[in-house]
Amino acid sequence: MARPIWTGTLSFGLLNVPVSLMSGERSVDLHFRMLDSRSNTPIRYERVNAETGDEVPWKDIVKAFEYKKGNYVVLDPDDIKAASAEGREAVEVEAFVDAASIGPEYFEKPYVLVPGKKAEKGYVLLRETLKRTGKIGIARVVIRTREYLSAVMPRGKALQLVLLRYPQELVDLEEYRLPDKPTSDYRIAAKEMTMAEQLIESMSSDWAPGDYRDEFRDRLRKVIDKRLKSKGVVTAEESADEAPAENASTNVVDFMALLKKSLDTNKRTPAKKAAPKATKKRAPTKAAKKAPAKRSAAKSKKTSGSKSRKTG
Repeated sequence: MARPIWTGTLSFGLLNVPVSLMSGERSVDLHFRMLDSRSNTPIRYERVNAETGDEVPWKDIVKAFEYKKGNYVVLDPDDIKAASAEGREAVEVEAFVDAASIGPEYFEKPYVLVPGKKAEKGYVLLRETLKRTGKIGIARVVIRTREYLSAVMPRGKALQLVLLRYPQELVDLEEYRLPDKPTSDYRIAAKEMTMAEQLIESMSSDWAPGDYRDEFRDRLRKVIDKRLKSKGVVTAEESADEAPAENASTNVVDFMALLKKSLDTNKRTPAKKAAPKATKKRAPTKAAKKAPAKRSAAKSKKTSGSKSRKTG
């Protein structure tokens, strides 16, 4: 069984449901290695200094932002950490919107929310209410070190959490030349429209995802199997990972009281770690003070020549 990415809570209003965040997809790609054709030995990728050609060890590598061609501002790990989202294992629903109001271009990556022990009631309550109202929850969630916008939506017996793209990540359709005139301007006859509708109707069926397969992958898999038989047996190490036992639990909760209080106060789930957030606000100031020093350091390194150690 797959391991949970994290175990935390799903919050809406004043209700908190213990959940585990599980992956909702699996990789089916065929992975290839690059070999030297002369000896069939693997090719290794190295981190090389662009000026000296020397390999750079990990300890000497820093991250930098290229603000202008050839000009960089170097960032410390503390600078990046200060900008990272607070690592709380929580899905905090901020609003509920009509499911049909979000275009398909916003949906990016699916996860599955699995209820913790004794947390089924709150889980089912939210799932069924979303089904009845046609709504989905819009939430923020931290996965590893990054904060994402996400949608909490019912799907069969599950509550899915689907990562959403921010509007800034999407190309404005106005940037493209798209036909925007009335249909009559494109000389589409009524009969053509009718025939097109009849064609679509004749090809219509229920969505059955099991009817579709990655046929290219299947054909490539057969080619690989044929090669294996002709070249000899190749063995690979197998490892079986055991899933950790879930220990999430919840106390008996008066859902009616919490729901009524949430409605009366129109109050969202308060952040449990307000103090750390307050302290983190001082970090960017520290980073801002460091930036000029780092910039000058980077420039001095650039003029010192190839004899000094390069940090990449």
